[in-house]
Amino acid sequence: MKFSKLTMAIAVALTAGASSSAFAINLYVDIKTQQIYAQPGKDRVLMGEFEKVGDKPKQVEVAPVPPSVTEELAAIHQDLELKQNEIKALEEKATETRESKAKNDEKWFNKLNIRGYTQMRYNVGLGGDRTDTSNLAVTNPDRHPELRSVGDGGIKNNSGFTLRRVRLVFSGDINEYVSFYLQPDFATTNTPSGDQHFAQLRDAYSDLSFDKEHEYRIRTGLQKIPYGWENLQSSQNRLTLDRADAINSAVPSERDLGLFAYWTPTHVQKLWKTLSKQGRKTSGDYGMLGVGVYNGAMINKAETNDNMYIAAHSTYPMDLGFLGSFLTGQVLEVGADAMGGQFTPTTGTYTPYDAKLNSRGRPITGVSVAPTVKGDGNGNVSEGRVAVHAVLFPQPFGLQAEWNWGYSGALDTQTNIIDRKGLNGGYVQAMYKIDNVFNTEGTVIPYVKWQTYNGAWKAATNSPNVTDQELEAGVEYQVMKALELTLAYSHMDRTNTANMGQARGDLMRMQLQVNY
Repeated sequence: MKFSKLTMAIAVALTAGASSSAFAINLYVDIKTQQIYAQPGKDRVLMGEFEKVGDKPKQVEVAPVPPSVTEELAAIHQDLELKQNEIKALEEKATETRESKAKNDEKWFNKLNIRGYTQMRYNVGLGGDRTDTSNLAVTNPDRHPELRSVGDGGIKNNSGFTLRRVRLVFSGDINEYVSFYLQPDFATTNTPSGDQHFAQLRDAYSDLSFDKEHEYRIRTGLQKIPYGWENLQSSQNRLTLDRADAINSAVPSERDLGLFAYWTPTHVQKLWKTLSKQGRKTSGDYGMLGVGVYNGAMINKAETNDNMYIAAHSTYPMDLGFLGSFLTGQVLEVGADAMGGQFTPTTGTYTPYDAKLNSRGRPITGVSVAPTVKGDGNGNVSEGRVAVHAVLFPQPFGLQAEWNWGYSGALDTQTNIIDRKGLNGGYVQAMYKIDNVFNTEGTVIPYVKWQTYNGAWKAATNSPNVTDQELEAGVEYQVMKALELTLAYSHMDRTNTANMGQARGDLMRMQLQVNY
């Protein structure tokens, strides 16, 4: 049998403490009495030699340890010390890494949130004023302008698939009191050339909170102006395809540069978060109360006068359970808003739909006119509005309504003057939420929306006065969190803002939305 040097070393170590000698005694037994004696005697027979145990261990002679084994043991001991040092170094490195990662995780840029969505649309004309035939005789029943919509540039003749929105949102908390929000859009159309898919900044603001619960905060930068309820709701979250013209006309594109102060009590924040988790489409946290000032030049446009707009916002959601257990969880939100200021209309030549006629009763082609701005005499026109809203969140049935009244600078095609003119309009919407359709994530929400508006559309050249009526019925199918499909039928009666003619038509509209 062969033994390794290590085995031999262990054996030597185990026997090194043994004694080299032992103590022995002779014992005798009496053959008659069977007693044991230590001395010989009559009738005693020697039993043998016995070692005495308990006092000393038996000593064993130990062979000397070979020098090679001693060297091997020394090498093993050295190797163990090296391994222990390596393990200690690794433990120290792991501790350093954990501490470094913990410190790095506290940096704001590691808490950056990135999300977004893409909306692709297709509008199919079912009949009506699809093309511009304003060159026909006035008595011809087929004479009409082209049907267009201020809410969707894809509603026009010779149109196919369009990207309505391609958004990316970058947001995060720099610390417990300061946060930021940045949102570009990559589906903007270049107005002069008609080229599509340009990048444009939609939001770029920061929030400064005065408490860790974010009840009191100030928002500065390019942001949504708190006027109306649907205007504040994200297009990613909105049920209908477009916002209502009556409310949106106050702040087209919803945004401007300004500074606002907001107050949202903790219990209101909690209720809005609960509604959002339940998929009941809130308008976001723009304060239970909010007030501030902004330029009024509209999104991504330089200010053209020294006058600031002012806006005030109020809204309050309440659980109707206090009216009875059958209404527990049913939430009603009501509120009111006001805004006012002065803006400078963009002017330019245009060919009105009701142009002068020739001797045969046909419009004279090429007739173009340029309006004048009356207002304050310096090219500015005053604007003032008030609005109210009420939203019964679907559980499963829901209602939503808004209305606003006021005045703004609008073009009068008869006098060709842009001056202060009254406005009013709003919408009413009903919906029904059905969960767990086809799968646990599937949600279907059929809806119907009627809207009307008579007033200025200041985002268009010459701030034309428009008269719009629209009825939309559709259904949104939330296949999963990442995918939504909306199908809608719309009957429209709208003013073409290019020539101020009135056009009508029916459309089937489709939208595919991908959330990421």
